[in-house]
Amino acid sequence: MPVQRVLGHRRTDALSAVTVGYSTRWDDMAIIAAASATENTMHVAMTDNRLNRRRALQLAVGGVLAGASLPARAHHGWSWAEDAQTELKGTVRSVSMAPPHPSLQVAAADGVLWQIDLANPNQTDRAGFTATSAKPGDAIVVLGNRHMDKTKMLMKAVRITVAGKTYDLYPERIRTN
Repeated sequence: MPVQRVLGHRRTDALSAVTVGYSTRWDDMAIIAAASATENTMHVAMTDNRLNRRRALQLAVGGVLAGASLPARAHHGWSWAEDAQTELKGTVRSVSMAPPHPSLQVAAADGVLWQIDLANPNQTDRAGFTATSAKPGDAIVVLGNRHMDKTKMLMKAVRITVAGKTYDLYPERIRTN
């Protein structure tokens, strides 16, 4: 590699050739190698940045989905319901088979409208209850566990009887007094 003088100092690196406008084949190769290394470093950084952004997006979406499911998850199960079972007699106002679980709107004899949550869709179907098992206007008897908060007219049904047909949604939970 040729030795060059730049401002009175001896320079032997690839950048010295660029500084004085003098270039050799060796200097060109060194500059190309340095540029290539810089480009590789930038590519890795950009790829890492894309991966970091992708991972951050995945985590954000996961967090949103988890957060959105909290009310539903808090509602599932039985922890919100009283241990004692109650019988409710009334008239079906509406039937919904939509997830997360089928439900009925039932007007009690006193006119109060109750939401009756049934089992999950598969379990409700296995019990024999379908969208055509009850219709608005049908008399119904519901055995279930009502919400601990008495201001909420919500009950989780373990058994329902419509038009003389009984559907045991949670047979293992039915208590006979």
